[in-house]
Amino acid sequence: MLHISGSINRSNEVKEENMHRKERFTGRFHRSVALPAPVSHEEIKASYKNGVLEVRMPKDKQDDKKRIDVEFH
Repeated sequence: MLHISGSINRSNEVKEENMHRKERFTGRFHRSVALPAPVSHEEIKASYKNGVLEVRMPKDKQDDKKRIDVEFH
């Protein structure tokens, strides 16, 4: 399971000759996403750039291939 949480704090201020307006927006968020396969915890990487969160989670190499020996009679 991947859990992501954070907060948003934005403000916008406009000053003109006959008007002064200030807006504020604050809030918290939390998201949980079920992962379809086990991941390698040591190789997880995350970056945030230009408003985009990128999370890279490679599959756990142990689960990539499963070998089952079949006995022939």
